[in-house]
Amino acid sequence: MNVVCGKSRVGYSSFFCKSREPFSCVFKALLSKFILGVPMTHAKLVIIGSGPAGYTAAIYASRALLTPVLFEGFFSGIAGGQLMTTTEVENFPGFPEGVLGHQLMDLMKTQAQRFGTQVLSKDITAVDFSVRPFVLKSGKETFTCDACIIATGASAKRLSIPGAGDNEFWQKGVTACAVCDGASPIFRDKDLFVVGGGDSALEEAMFLTRYGKRVFVVHRRDTLRASKVMVNKAQANEKIFFLWNSEIVKISGDTLVRSIDIYNNVDETTTTMEAAGVFFAIGHQPNTAFLGGQVALDENGYIITEKGSSRTSVPGVFAAGDVQDKYYRQAITSAGSGCMAALDAERFLENRALCLV
Repeated sequence: MNVVCGKSRVGYSSFFCKSREPFSCVFKALLSKFILGVPMTHAKLVIIGSGPAGYTAAIYASRALLTPVLFEGFFSGIAGGQLMTTTEVENFPGFPEGVLGHQLMDLMKTQAQRFGTQVLSKDITAVDFSVRPFVLKSGKETFTCDACIIATGASAKRLSIPGAGDNEFWQKGVTACAVCDGASPIFRDKDLFVVGGGDSALEEAMFLTRYGKRVFVVHRRDTLRASKVMVNKAQANEKIFFLWNSEIVKISGDTLVRSIDIYNNVDETTTTMEAAGVFFAIGHQPNTAFLGGQVALDENGYIITEKGSSRTSVPGVFAAGDVQDKYYRQAITSAGSGCMAALDAERFLENRALCLV
């Protein structure tokens, strides 16, 4: 495919480059092909990551004729994000009967592609945001772009114990989001277990009392890290019980979780208890390692964005979804932030006269 630069055509890339500066496109082509000897492709906008944030950003960007290129990932994690391993999503608007997580992601991806998004099943392994255009690395391949949206999400931390794996009881009674999954019929009027000792663990436990018969908070110490207010609320709830100095060491069942083994690290005994659900609330790890310090991160590794926008510390680089949200972490809020990022990117490119057809 030829590259359109004003009225000039230069066959150096599979992506469109529409600019007021055709010479710059020609120069980059020659530099890439004849001097560096490295295959290089250019796009006005690159979206790194899929899931609700990435796909929504792609839908809005492609409708704005930005011809975005979306890297959905390959080795770094399943394309489509955490919803790909979620069974039924009941709280996403427009699906009164619920929708399977992977079906929702497939629909979003199809919608993005319908408007012209190019989806690549590749990982971005390194970036250089100190130069213009930005340089992105995927293995031995090099890509450049004028603007970039980071939507790589955050991975829920799990316990590495028997029964918690993807091919075991993950999303079959084991999960990391009570708000997302707690209302499932498999948890109704059953004994549920929350692992963790911070505010998020107690918030999850409080939420689960709406559905479960009893909710046990499993903590490996004898004191909680949670705020005093949250501790008081949880202790006042007659459906919440605390298992101190305890750790879940095994999850068992048939097609669903049926029981857990709990180890007491003080008296060194192991007890088996009936269980229908295990909820990990031990934090999330934002997927930002590949950035190599190129954008400002907070103390937990989340991308810092300007209040009320998706702008990061680097002009032209935007962030959406759980990679910059450590509070809400919902599919609908991720989708909303993806919309914001696309609109912010469009304005950024317009201000630099890079969006002209």
